[in-house]
Amino acid sequence: MKRIIAITLVIVLGCAVAFSADAAETPKYDKTAISPFDDYCDGYGMPGAKGQGYVSVLKISTGIAEKSDDLLLDGIVTYDKAEASDAYIGQINMITASSFNGLIGSIWGYDLAVAGEIRNNSQKPLFTIKQYDGSFMPVFDAAPLLKAGQALFGTEKARRFPPAPGGQIICANKSVVSYRPAKSRPNSDRGEAYGVWCYLSISIARDRSKAASLFIEDVGTWTKNARENDMVKFLKKHQKSVAKSIIDCGRNQSVLYDRTYMAYAYVMMKPGQVGTALTVAPYVTLAKKAIPGGNFAVLETMSLKEWEKAMGF
Repeated sequence: MKRIIAITLVIVLGCAVAFSADAAETPKYDKTAISPFDDYCDGYGMPGAKGQGYVSVLKISTGIAEKSDDLLLDGIVTYDKAEASDAYIGQINMITASSFNGLIGSIWGYDLAVAGEIRNNSQKPLFTIKQYDGSFMPVFDAAPLLKAGQALFGTEKARRFPPAPGGQIICANKSVVSYRPAKSRPNSDRGEAYGVWCYLSISIARDRSKAASLFIEDVGTWTKNARENDMVKFLKKHQKSVAKSIIDCGRNQSVLYDRTYMAYAYVMMKPGQVGTALTVAPYVTLAKKAIPGGNFAVLETMSLKEWEKAMGF
């Protein structure tokens, strides 16, 4: 059974403050990121784009298939399913990059076409964790950013502005594939498991004029038992390990984060199935038709709902 759970992390310093996607003033970098295609987003750095910028889009997903006589091929099929599920990024040449959104980067659903829950600061914290400077990071649901990604790219059956078929798309990404034997317990020494899972987080730098925002991708297998509730308990506990890794990375580079958005997905395979979990954030330029009036800057003032209305969705 497939599940996607999302959690958001936010730093609150001293007292509650109203949300602002651009809380700190930043220099005027060229963040324009317009694809040469009318109907397709394209990979950052590809020829024909207008502007120097890029847009990061968040996605997590899973895919499963019945095992054949070739586990390598099964991994390809289930990876392809994960790309096609939820926010559609199928048929791309994925180029793996290190995991930062920097000075000329924007985040879809946060900086551009801002998700409603983020724009109105309506979410309630689940837990807090201390940053290395003593400030705290409350935990919130991050589903709005995943929904924003699906709103942009569409789904496999209802595509909107997906990455160009066959495009060279730079992505922060990790994945894991595993097989659940049909008639025996999984042997972890052979890479077998009951389920697979993945995490994705984006930590927004407190000073975006001097530091990059940080992606963390994490993947793994569930090998203990076939009880889905136990796997979910582990994943809920593991979110604090992911949060700690963010703080540790910030300490390593003397970077503080204003807030972090975190999400996880998992699938429990049935006996005889192969499963893949994929965590990915494409770096794209936006399809021309995805930009109201051709004015990239207007996206910074729009909510996701307003953008969808302008697109006629």
